[in-house]
Amino acid sequence: MFINCHSYFSFKYGTLSVQQLIDQARSKGVKAMALTDINCTAGTFTFLKEAKAVGIHPVVGIDFRNGIQQQFIGLAINHHGFLEMNLHLSHHKRRNIAIPDLAPQWDNVAVVYPFPRPFHPLNKNEYLGIPPAQIKKALRSPWTALKEHWVLLQPATFCSQQSFNIHRLLRCIDLNILLSKLPKSEQADVTDCFYSLGDLAGRCEQQYWLLQNTQELLQSCDFYRDYQPVLNRKEIFGENKKDFQVLREEAYKGAELRYGKPLPEGHFSRIEKELDIIRLKDFVSYFLINFDIVNYARQRGFYYVGRGSGANSIVAYCLFITDVDPIELDLYFERFINLYRSTPPDFDIDFSWKDRDEIIQYIFEKYNSDKAEHVCLLATHNTFQINSAIRELGKVFGLPKTDIEALINHAAKPGKYIPDHIGQLVLKYSLLIQNMPNHLSIHAGGILISQHPIHYYTATDLPPKGFPITHFDMVTAEDIGFAKFDILSQRGLGHIRDSLDIIYQNRGIAVDIHRITDFKKDIKIKELLRKGHTIGAFYVESPAMRMLLAKLEVDEYLELVAASSIIRPGVARSGMMREYILRHRMPELRELRAHPILYDLMPETYGIMVYQEDVIKVAHYFAGLSFDEADVLRRGMSGKFRSKAEFQRVKESFFKKSLEKGRDRKITEEVWHQVESFAGYSFAKGHSASFAVESYQSLYLKAHFPMEFMVGVINNFGGFYRTEFYIKELMASGADVQLPHINESGLYTCIKDTTVYLGFIHLKNLQNEVIKTILSNRQHEGKFTDLKDFISRVGISLEQLLILIRIDAFRFVPKSKHALLWEAHFLLNKQKSTATSNHLFRQIGFKELPIPPLENNDPRQDILDQLEIMEFPLSDPFLLLKNKDVPSIRAKDIRQYTGKDIQIVGYLVTVKYTRTVKGDVMNFGTFLDQEGNWIDTVHFPPIVKKSPLTGRGIYLLKGKVVEEFNFPTLEISSCERLPYWNAAED
Repeated sequence: MFINCHSYFSFKYGTLSVQQLIDQARSKGVKAMALTDINCTAGTFTFLKEAKAVGIHPVVGIDFRNGIQQQFIGLAINHHGFLEMNLHLSHHKRRNIAIPDLAPQWDNVAVVYPFPRPFHPLNKNEYLGIPPAQIKKALRSPWTALKEHWVLLQPATFCSQQSFNIHRLLRCIDLNILLSKLPKSEQADVTDCFYSLGDLAGRCEQQYWLLQNTQELLQSCDFYRDYQPVLNRKEIFGENKKDFQVLREEAYKGAELRYGKPLPEGHFSRIEKELDIIRLKDFVSYFLINFDIVNYARQRGFYYVGRGSGANSIVAYCLFITDVDPIELDLYFERFINLYRSTPPDFDIDFSWKDRDEIIQYIFEKYNSDKAEHVCLLATHNTFQINSAIRELGKVFGLPKTDIEALINHAAKPGKYIPDHIGQLVLKYSLLIQNMPNHLSIHAGGILISQHPIHYYTATDLPPKGFPITHFDMVTAEDIGFAKFDILSQRGLGHIRDSLDIIYQNRGIAVDIHRITDFKKDIKIKELLRKGHTIGAFYVESPAMRMLLAKLEVDEYLELVAASSIIRPGVARSGMMREYILRHRMPELRELRAHPILYDLMPETYGIMVYQEDVIKVAHYFAGLSFDEADVLRRGMSGKFRSKAEFQRVKESFFKKSLEKGRDRKITEEVWHQVESFAGYSFAKGHSASFAVESYQSLYLKAHFPMEFMVGVINNFGGFYRTEFYIKELMASGADVQLPHINESGLYTCIKDTTVYLGFIHLKNLQNEVIKTILSNRQHEGKFTDLKDFISRVGISLEQLLILIRIDAFRFVPKSKHALLWEAHFLLNKQKSTATSNHLFRQIGFKELPIPPLENNDPRQDILDQLEIMEFPLSDPFLLLKNKDVPSIRAKDIRQYTGKDIQIVGYLVTVKYTRTVKGDVMNFGTFLDQEGNWIDTVHFPPIVKKSPLTGRGIYLLKGKVVEEFNFPTLEISSCERLPYWNAAED
């Protein structure tokens, strides 16, 4: 009876989840309803599933609107109708075209136009929707001639006054206006709710035939009529038999390249077993498409890394989808593909950020057809989180920024601050809209390739990235049967790719970066790992990872594989990270502290769960779960299904079967706590191994080509630290790092022998057009000779020229910076900033200028200029200290003071903010001393309150040196930011 229902996927309009909407309908005895979200189909398949489960006849539709102005409602008569609507909506949304007043002449869609509207003829499947409040008016209108096309238009958007209030607040957020300024025309009516049949009849002004028409319309619509089932792309080579033949041939070709001839018997049987399961589970095309993607990447010379649970597969290894040998690492393929699993294993294929878009473009061009789109990026639903909700609602209520920040702090940890009435309303409604979808966003790398046109299942949007995205998210995609292809962007690969090019350009050496076996034995790499000297190296450079490597004294590949997973929050949160370090460093404690069964299952990790496989082993062998139950547990560990009933059933089964096997209840609870802590965080072993391989490749370059590698890191602008600290690492490797230079620098940082010139890209306010002009002119006409030559050849404003002079880019000119600044003002105050076209006559009109006496330049002013122009100093920032005589020990001597109180001066690198179990804020800090050595600090909650870190700068740190597993840390008792020199005070 309800043909216009909105869920919260009517972004910033609807207030109810799909489940809440269905619950409301059921409570009113509704037997049929249509979900018609505004210009969105995100909730469609959830609605179909949940409505069917409670006996409601579901009708799928779209509320086509321009802003809040309703144009018409489309209801799918069958599955083809959903396709027609999705194509129409996608066409308009992707081109930012307004929805027209009239719907197309659809064959499989029922169209409902809202009354009142000017009279026009209606086709067979077109109707006039009469709101209850407009019935009397409609009965006096020309539309009475088409009463057989009338249906009742009773929207259902709210369930209470509170949900209507939420709607009004969401409308204000959408329009960016105060609540007091929200016009009636920009909001729905408070009566847009579900009603019982009796109440609805009472709203019909005795025109009961409207209800009959509406019911007949809903019953005429059946989404599953002519349904095109969800199928991933199949028959890559025309038929399934041919697909499998190609997969088998390519797998054995790769096996010969990987393992040589003859193939060991164990390898042959493993390949055969995997191929059989891949064929039985109908995953052949999935493997072939991933093979096609990486094959194209190799042809283009793109560097990539394949990881994910699919890295457990020897077939994937032989197809070069991954570089992890599952035989070497004893990886069990059947843990991730077995006869109980309906979805293929995950292949996450990482590319350089520079190459990824071309790979995606290739996939779209290869697997779309001329007649229809089959390929689409997956969407995510960006939701309101508590802080963003408070900020948005604070603006709606007109609160000043200081009050909004106070409310955010109060929400995080209530204290002495007591919100007033408005503040309490903001907090109340922030909690109510928390986790509501706000808008569509792009999944990190998920791509769907459908056998049938993708618009049979979703409308598509076109975000700025340029590739269409679905409306549903990855959970829905998997629920309905899609397997996604993950094509990800990773700057670590950009570091490696660019470093290889830079090494060849600077040294003429072509590095084979795939000699992983040699890298695992490399003495220099082992030394870097043991000491945690890993700045710039993929995945192992964060302060936490450097600390873990040093505590474990890692110097073997398998140790790094384990560390790559141990650092994940799951192991840390379960309390087992420290336990792993303890057992690693003290072998005599391994069997003593481990449960015998767990130790037998996981001897390599000392009886501690580190990988997803470990959790599945424990579920099967410790608790006695079947492999299909263990697979449900694996899915639950991803976080995607944690709240679902199936995961709860597996938890109950875990305890029930454990106790039946005679396990001690307390031990069972401890083991389950570890299992539960892994949810959403644990890595498959093959995934960790893939990360470790890339770490070794980065570390090889860092160990043997440290200057070129760090230039590659700097030019990719990615990593844990700011650019400034990679430059300091570069300087520590012996490079002579220079500020941008007019005649030597390019857009990006470059190295010539051991001299490095920072790129113009680091000058934050230097315009791109100016950079292009400089480089182009220099390439065609040679180096600049002096400032006058530069001005005559480059059209540049005084403001832009001053940036270059202040950063000392003209230091090849034998004049002081002050003299150049004076000359620039004199020349450009009288000269238009346009380049002349004839080089022979450019110097005419420029005379040698008499320069008045100028003060000497202060080096500290140069540092301040660098801070302003590049946002970091190339020179020593400690020179800026107002008082340079503050007593301080050296960081390299800190271990000598273990157990003692010290003070040390450190330049802040990074801070990690976290909360204790009580909700108190604490910090982990990383600093550099004046010699460039690292200082790691811990700031407990009382110290954070008393002596907080207040931003970038140099701090006087006081505290006690503590040491754990030979790694020293400073527990801060007080810290204060030291004042900088001020020229005005001299």
